[in-house]
Amino acid sequence: MTAVSSVLVVGSGVAGTATAILLAEAGVAVDLVELDPEISTVGSGITLQGNALRVLRQLGVWEEVRAAGYAFDSLGLRAPDPAGALLAEIPDARTGGPDLPATVGMPRPDLARILHARAAAAGVKIRMGTTCSGLRQDGAGVDVGFDDRSAGRYDLVVGADGIRSWTRRALGIDLEPRATGMGIWRAFTRRPASVTRTDLYYGGPAYIAGYCPTGEDSLYAYLVEAVQDRSALSADERLAVMRELSEAYHGPWDDIRPLLDDPSRVHYTRFETHVLPAPWNRGHVVLIGDAAHSCPPTLAQGAAQALEDAAVLAELLTSRDAVDQDLWDAFHARRHERAAAVVAASVQLGQWMLDGERGDVPGLMGRIAALVSEPA
Repeated sequence: MTAVSSVLVVGSGVAGTATAILLAEAGVAVDLVELDPEISTVGSGITLQGNALRVLRQLGVWEEVRAAGYAFDSLGLRAPDPAGALLAEIPDARTGGPDLPATVGMPRPDLARILHARAAAAGVKIRMGTTCSGLRQDGAGVDVGFDDRSAGRYDLVVGADGIRSWTRRALGIDLEPRATGMGIWRAFTRRPASVTRTDLYYGGPAYIAGYCPTGEDSLYAYLVEAVQDRSALSADERLAVMRELSEAYHGPWDDIRPLLDDPSRVHYTRFETHVLPAPWNRGHVVLIGDAAHSCPPTLAQGAAQALEDAAVLAELLTSRDAVDQDLWDAFHARRHERAAAVVAASVQLGQWMLDGERGDVPGLMGRIAALVSEPA
């Protein structure tokens, strides 16, 4: 017996789609609605740490992820000097266990397509180009109106609709992400042979210059700077600015720079963060993933924490016989403090750079690796 027989998941990112898959596999009737009309075919890359891979294996998509992505087990540190000198190659923690790589990079659209296909095969009813227009709940469930004028009733609604969550606002939760003071340039392009793992360069005109291989023929490169208003730049100007910033970095960056040739593949976003204090639910509506917590990508744990939310929530909903306070207490005990610690560490890494402070980066990263190596 499960605690729910019908669930609406709002948002088809990694948190929402993973939740839908796990519930549908347990026999729950799941509707998944997504505002975007189709899965995007463009986008940057995503870095998946071992604890994310552990959940993807649970979802039954690990082999597809491995085939579509690029696995590696070390992290390089390079100097912002004329040679891009390699300062250290550090074995990366296998936080998903010894039988999974430390890290896989892959294109975001490929991960989305793999998860959507798995959800459809599990029996999830996916409605693209659809979102909610209203929620009304009582002690037994939630009545939901949709923007296409249809309606439904569910035992539970899962708000996995991102950092600007409609569901969070609909619940009357007054919480908005705050800017951390950093902005990031990202570009998706071809992978030169010299890029076989993530390398990080600290210093120079950017706080961080790095790249991550995402496949045999692709990578994403990024440059982190003090946040600026870049909104007035044209696509060609954005490409020119990113190329100019990258001129200070060498080694494999010298192979990447000529490949930065498509303005449509260059994007700029600011780092933002928030953590919703527990509880993340209001009655029979619960927030997970970026709707509940978001962190800058300094530890590459955003997707992993979203996937952990999904795994824990689905486990509790399919192993209990009621949506009650005991279930929510168990969920928050396993997720709130852990996610908050990852967010705080991600923000701290950036703050040390903004303040010009030499913090204990290895110690902080080691603590988080130890934390997430244990299943949520």
